Parts: sequence; C-alpha cells; structure tokens
Amino acid sequence: MKELTKAEEQVMHPLWQMGNATVKQIIDHLPEPTPAYNTVSTLVRILEKKGFVDHVAEGKGHIYFPIISKQEYTRKFMKRFISNYFEDSFKNLVSFFAKNDKMDLKEFDELMADVRKELENKKSKEK
Repeated sequence: MKELTKAEEQVMHPLWQMGNATVKQIIDHLPEPTPAYNTVSTLVRILEKKGFVDHVAEGKGHIYFPIISKQEYTRKFMKRFISNYFEDSFKNLVSFFAKNDKMDLKEFDELMADVRKELENKKSKEK
C-alpha cells in the first residue's frame, strides 16, 4: 500500500468520518482555507487510482467512499514508521517519547496498561 500525501490524507479524513461523500461534501468538511473544487476532485481521482477510494454514480455526479479503512491505513503506516525510524521496535518508540517528551511515570504506566490489555484481548480472540 502506498503512503498518502498530506493533501490526500486531508481528503481521506472526511471520507473515513462520513463513510461516503460527494466532492462538495468533502470540501465542506475540510479546514480553512479550503482548496478549490477541481483540486479536491483531482485528489479524489488520484486516490481512486491508488486504490484508496471508489465511487458510485449518482445523477450527474459521483459519491465516493473509502476502500481502505482508517484503522487499516494507520496500522500499515505505523508499522512502516516504526520499522523506518525505530528499528522495528515498539520499545525504541516508547523510549524515544519517554526521553524526548518527558513522559512521566503515570503516563508510562497508563500506556503499558493499555498495551497489556490490547495484547490480552488479541490473545483471547486468537483462541
């Protein structure tokens, strides 16, 4: 899966949130200053070619919808990010933030509890 550009990601967020939308509806959900209609329309067609979005025809227009969920994209993006910057190590990632963002012990304990809970849930689902 290819990585989204910043502009493509900006278009995907409203689609992920709404589930489907016209170009106009996407524009209505973008932050100011909003890009031109033609710009968003071009980005949506690029996203279609990349396999992130598909459409159904409705009247003279199209309704677009995501093919890739936000969760799936985030998982693959983070996996690639951790691999490229933290030697495929969650430990290195957490250590980086603990050292550079002055994570306190309470936050660290909460993070570890959340991770432990997720791993236990994953393990119980596999059984």
